[in-house]
Amino acid sequence: MSRVVLAMSGGVDSSVAAWLLLRQGHEVIGLFMRHGIEGGRGTAEGGDLRREGAKEASPRRPAGRPGAGEGCDTAAPPARGRKQGCCSAADAADARRVAGILGIPFYALNFEAQFSRIVDYFADEYIAGRTPNPCIVCNTWLKFGKLFEYAESVGAEYVATGHHARVLPCYGTSGEPALLRGRDPAKDQSYVLFGVERRRLGRFLLPVGEYSKDEIRRIAVKLGLRVADKPDSQEICFVPDGEHARLVRRLRPGVDTSGEVVTSEGEVVGRHSGLFNFTVGQRKGLGIAFGDRRYVIRLEPNSRRVVVGTRDELARRELTASAANWLVEEPREPLACQVKIRYRSRAVEAVVEPLGGGRFRVRFAEPRHGVAPGQAAVCYQGDRLLGGGWIE
Repeated sequence: MSRVVLAMSGGVDSSVAAWLLLRQGHEVIGLFMRHGIEGGRGTAEGGDLRREGAKEASPRRPAGRPGAGEGCDTAAPPARGRKQGCCSAADAADARRVAGILGIPFYALNFEAQFSRIVDYFADEYIAGRTPNPCIVCNTWLKFGKLFEYAESVGAEYVATGHHARVLPCYGTSGEPALLRGRDPAKDQSYVLFGVERRRLGRFLLPVGEYSKDEIRRIAVKLGLRVADKPDSQEICFVPDGEHARLVRRLRPGVDTSGEVVTSEGEVVGRHSGLFNFTVGQRKGLGIAFGDRRYVIRLEPNSRRVVVGTRDELARRELTASAANWLVEEPREPLACQVKIRYRSRAVEAVVEPLGGGRFRVRFAEPRHGVAPGQAAVCYQGDRLLGGGWIE
């Protein structure tokens, strides 16, 4: 019997993951990540999430720039209106309740310092005219970093999450572990997992990846779990109201990124209140009436200009990416594969050309719309995830 540390978010996927791991004969330890942030930095969640016998760890702050929740996508500004988030006090209570029903130990870890840094990254990327993806950064820093450290401290062989993706321990002729898409194409979350270190794939378990979402919910119903019908997380946990621009203004009150809105020909057609209100590919919320549909085709942080154009002008045939993380041998020659540029987009045929220094160029077989700096370009061959990097 192997000991497994499972990240429990209070949602149906990680809850059923705990039961699946128990059924496989593992000893499961449930962990919830307390971030101490609700609706922005500095506001405590409220309530003590620890039950008797649990302990709370305080991991060290990670060093370095982000290299890489379950699958949030900030490639377009969130819609107005509160939606289901994750990592709240209510989610912690749900996770603790499930752990009690299943009879597994449950611990809350204090990651407030790490989440504060993720919020800083989020604000700084928007200020720089980029579109951040904090869920991938959170996965890489915390779930793939600190959880493995915690697992080692308690003698656990594996770390598990409730993501819809799969790890095969012995893949192909090489016999090495491989990360694959989840069985349910509508719920596949492999895109947000590209940052896991290759050396740790063999210690990574994704038990729900073999099931469809409907199957997972049916299992939860049979187990009598109250989270069976709980909505999936839709928003960033520290922006539960969807008002990301308001959060950026509060975090960076002295930074002015307002400027002109211009056409691709350079004609000034209006003004905007800040680059953080926009992302490449955005059509709604431009604040300017045009005779035809216009999109944000480029953000210029130096001039603080928002450049708008037609859908054809939005199309890109190539991109460059940096801070690559490869789950296979790093390519030395051009590689034919499929590349995905956003969590909710499809992967399309492309050629990846290594540039050295953790950078690569992607040349698409067909034009792609909405290639946004700050998002991830993730490479696949069929179901297998090869690696990815951050779009420059």
